[in-house]
Amino acid sequence: MRIRALSIAGGWAFTPVIHEDSRGAFCEGFTATSLAAATGRSLDVAQINVSTSSRGVVRGVHYADVPPGQAKYVQCISGSILDVVVDIRVGSPTFGSFDAVLLDDITRQAVFIEEGLGHAFCVLSDQASVAYATSTPYDPALEHTVNALDPDLALPWPTDLAVVLSERDSAAPSLADALERGLLPRASSS
Repeated sequence: MRIRALSIAGGWAFTPVIHEDSRGAFCEGFTATSLAAATGRSLDVAQINVSTSSRGVVRGVHYADVPPGQAKYVQCISGSILDVVVDIRVGSPTFGSFDAVLLDDITRQAVFIEEGLGHAFCVLSDQASVAYATSTPYDPALEHTVNALDPDLALPWPTDLAVVLSERDSAAPSLADALERGLLPRASSS
């Protein structure tokens, strides 16, 4: 597995080796040893989610209260998405910055996102299914969102798509508003 750190501390991209033959293809989409070697930590999976969305759907920028936070290992299992990791940690040197990774059903690349980071994606194909393993179960009382269309964030959504957001994501505050209201996690002092 090829691993690279993203420009946002706490984010990594994992590209598996794909073995193909006349029957099709196989890859190890996740290995605990690869994650531990890259990040120095484990991912204790509490929940696995799968979402299916149409072209132009943007989900996010989602994050959970820290503690406990919610780490995610994200893979696109069919179709293609532009996956975005946003640094929303107050006091982080890259606060307000993002890194984007193309995830699709060809390269089988995955992204790992530590607790305290924001996560969003946009569907590029006609339809896409995204699976993500999380370190904590979903708890609506601890979940928040920053508006993925915040012009100050300037996330790299394709301009040729009609972006579709959920009602919750459309009503989400900008990063500046979330900061002013004290809704964002703080950067770790370690």
